Amino acid sequence: MKKDSLNLVERVKAPTPKWFKIIRNVGITLTAVGGAILASPVALPASIITVAGYVLLGGTVATAIAQTAMSSEDNKDKENPE
Repeated sequence: MKKDSLNLVERVKAPTPKWFKIIRNVGITLTAVGGAILASPVALPASIITVAGYVLLGGTVATAIAQTAMSSEDNKDKENPE
């Protein structure tokens, strides 16, 4: 697979390195926590709502960037020696 000719869908479907899988999972968790705080029916202080918005944004960006990272052929040989 040539790296230069990949579109976004092919890049997202490509194998993701282990480190970026960890970052993706942390980002998903942060997004869920931020969304839960923002959607809570309890009246919370404005500072907590603001921080939850930033956590939600940071988690979303981390997840998107980590998902588009892909393994190169050189890294596959190092990660899975046969």
